[in-house]
Amino acid sequence: MKLAAFVSDYRNTVDTLDRLKPEKLGIILIQNGVYHATTKEKGNASPVLGYSADYYVLQEDLETRGYTSADVGDNIKVITVSDVVDLLFNDYDKSAWL
Repeated sequence: MKLAAFVSDYRNTVDTLDRLKPEKLGIILIQNGVYHATTKEKGNASPVLGYSADYYVLQEDLETRGYTSADVGDNIKVITVSDVVDLLFNDYDKSAWL
């Protein structure tokens, strides 16, 4: 299974992600979930970024919170809503909202 997981909250608990075992995982950071891509605590990146996954962050949500693509790491692709639709139709079989 190829799973796209939408992360819409900034919680440092990753228990749900720990239980997922897809052959391909894409983590799409949206709404307040974009803080996982921009905020470090005690110099460490968010635990959400510690998975073997493709990472995406929604540009509109970044900009709404005062960030730009320069504020995210190289391992996170900044995408638009149109890109999300393409990912869901072309790259992932299922999606989940976390």
